[in-house]
This record gives sequence, C-alpha cells and structure tokens, in this order.
Amino acid sequence: MTTTPRTRRAWRLAVVAIVTAVGLSGCGLQSIQEVPLPGGASLGDHPYDVTALFTNVVDLVPNASVRTNDVPVGVVREVRLAPDGWTAEVTMSVNGDVMLPANAMARLRQTSLLGEKFVELGNPAIGAPQGRLQNGAVIPLDRSDVGAQVEEVLGALSLLLNGGGVEKIQTISRELNNTLGGNEAQIRALLDNLNVFVGTLDKQRSDIVRALDSLDRLSATLVTQRAKIANVIDNLQPGLDVLNQQRGLLVGTLQALQRLSVVGTDVINRAGQNTIADLTALQPILQNLIASGDALPGSLQILLTIPFADNSLNVIKGDFANIDVTVEISLQGLLQNLLGVNPAAGNLNQIFALLQNQQTARATGNPLIALPGVLGANTAPVPTTTTTTGAGTGAAPAATGGGTGTGTGTTGTTGGGTTGTTGTTGSTQGEGN
Repeated sequence: MTTTPRTRRAWRLAVVAIVTAVGLSGCGLQSIQEVPLPGGASLGDHPYDVTALFTNVVDLVPNASVRTNDVPVGVVREVRLAPDGWTAEVTMSVNGDVMLPANAMARLRQTSLLGEKFVELGNPAIGAPQGRLQNGAVIPLDRSDVGAQVEEVLGALSLLLNGGGVEKIQTISRELNNTLGGNEAQIRALLDNLNVFVGTLDKQRSDIVRALDSLDRLSATLVTQRAKIANVIDNLQPGLDVLNQQRGLLVGTLQALQRLSVVGTDVINRAGQNTIADLTALQPILQNLIASGDALPGSLQILLTIPFADNSLNVIKGDFANIDVTVEISLQGLLQNLLGVNPAAGNLNQIFALLQNQQTARATGNPLIALPGVLGANTAPVPTTTTTTGAGTGAAPAATGGGTGTGTGTTGTTGGGTTGTTGTTGSTQGEGN
C-alpha cells in the first residue's frame, strides 16, 4: 500500500487529535469553557467561592474575570437564574490569598468602551470594611451594582437625536435668555433664598429623618389595623345616615347655641366688674391656702375625725369599749348656767321670779319659758316685793344663818309663819336678810 503526502498528513492530524482528547480527559476537563484563558488570574491552591446577586448581568459570561482594584483575583464560574425568577446569581472563585471584607460590594464593569464585562469586588461604598469574606458567602442585591452600559448611553442619545430634541435646544436657549434677561437681581435673590432654604433643610435633617421614621411606624401600625379600619369605614355609613336624619335638630341646636352665646356674652359683659371684684376678694383666701402648703391636707384629715382623733378608733378592740366618766355637778353651776342666776350674790328675787315662771310654764304647756338661758330673756312679769315685819319670831335657819331675823315676803303675804318660812328659804343660800 503506497502512501501519499496527503494521507500521511491526515494520519498525523488524527494522532494529534487523539492525543489531545486523551490529555484533556486525563485532566478532568468537561468542556472547552473550563480551559483557563492565557493571562487569566491565578487561583492558587485554596480558592474560595463567592456568590453575588445582580438585577441584571447584561452579557456577563462564565470564565469572565474577577478583579480587585483592576487586578485579576478570580474567575466567574457560573451565571444562572435565581430561584425567585427575577435575580441573576453569579458564582465566582477567588484566590485564597486575597482578603476581602465581609461587607464587600460587587460591581459589574467593562474593561473598555467595547471590551468584555468583569466583576469587581471591593470595599463597601458606605461604612467601614468589616470582617472577612468567607467561602460560600453571598453578596446581596443591596451590595451589588450594575453600572451604566454603553448600550444604554447610546440608546438615550438616540432618543435625544432622533426624537427632535436637538432642534429644540435653540428654542430652549432663546426662552431662557428671554426669561433671565433683565431679571438678574430677582434670579440672584431667588438663588439666595434657595440656598437658605436648602441650608435650613440640612439643619433639620435629623428632624426630617425622625418624622419619616415616625411616619413609617404609623404606616406599619395602620397596616396591622387595616381590618379594624375597614370595619370602621363600613360601619360609618349608618352613622352618617342617622346624622342626616337628625339634620334639622342639629341645625336647631346650633342656632339655639348661637342665641345662648349672645345672651352669655351680654351677661358676662354686665357681670364683668362684679366677677373681677369677687376674684379680687378671693385672692387673699387662695394666697393663704397656698401659704398653708402641706399643712392643708393634714388639716383636712383631722377635720374628718372630729370629735375623735385619727387614732382614737384603734383603742377599741372588738365591738365594745369600757369607759369611766366622772361628772361633777354643783347647784351653783346649774343655777348660773341654766337659769342665769348667781346664787352667791343672794339674788332671791330672781329665784322667786323663776319659780313663778315655772307655774306659768305649767299653765301654758311650755316648760322652756322658765329657762332664760334657753329661750333668751324672760318676758314674764316680775312680781313686786315688800318688806314687812312679822309678828312672831321666825324659826332659826337650818343653814348657815342662826338667830332671829325678819323674812322677806311676797306680795299678799303678811306676818307670822309665812314670813318665817320665807326667811328659811332665803337662808338656804345665804344668811337671811
């Protein structure tokens, strides 16, 4: 069998392909995508995996570069759709010697205007770096960013150019010149006021944030009470119907209240001076009450216990209490306090008048007539007295006075034993006259 140069070349290519396939299978590579690109990042012996979530990865593909400060430190392993169906998950392998903070940010950037996409890992935009990024860490959406893409910029520019915006720039410029021309002072004052306004807002920033936080809490509370609020709104219609039915009465009430206010205003105007005088007279009382201070509550507490002291009830143990009372009664005290007579002064005429009042009281049925200390001054007639000399000798007084004396008799009584008896009565309280 003769071989031609073409046949020998085909055999060589077949051998090279077989050797290459065997070599690739021996290295464990499953696809051409796993072949490392020349000039790529070195992952080292112990790389760690990090997953970042993006709202849009544009045209990022596996094996794209992962960089930190524009230095390649890893490679994109996989780009897939998250379980929520709206988010893209990007799994990256990073060199184990590269230390990144636990709150690192992931940004999708582009090497040049028309270059490839890559993922940049760096420090957070807000706040200080904290901790260290570990294997299996997930960078959430609030720490990922997709910058403006060339396609988006060109699309916006095309809207401006193709939509006729360029031709209107001259019109806009002309109208601005007409507006600002001759109004420089007003525009300058407006800018100054705007500057003051913005500065005031900046000073009140904490209050504004606090108000927004309070509004957020209020909104959350309203959301939790949504069922109750809906119930109140549903039940509000019957109440409005009742108010509509009572509209005439409500209007009449308001009109009557208006008339009452007119009358009340007139009364207040007329009684104004008297009210001021009363308040002025009340001022010393209030000042004394204020001056009493803490003593006033204690006085009120004692007032409620009269005639017994506050702790007197503690003496009684049970349902009864023993008491020992000594009462001292004197005839002089009774006559002086009840009858208004001082027996020590020998006012026998007053005693006789009181005895006569006793007879009048029994006749009229009012026993209090005889007691001037109870009903005031006694209006009963006082009998006149005359002094007569008895014919006989009066008996000796049984009290202090001894011997023979002349008695003082009442009108219509003369001589003898009557005079003596009266003398005895007088000597009961003193020496006979």
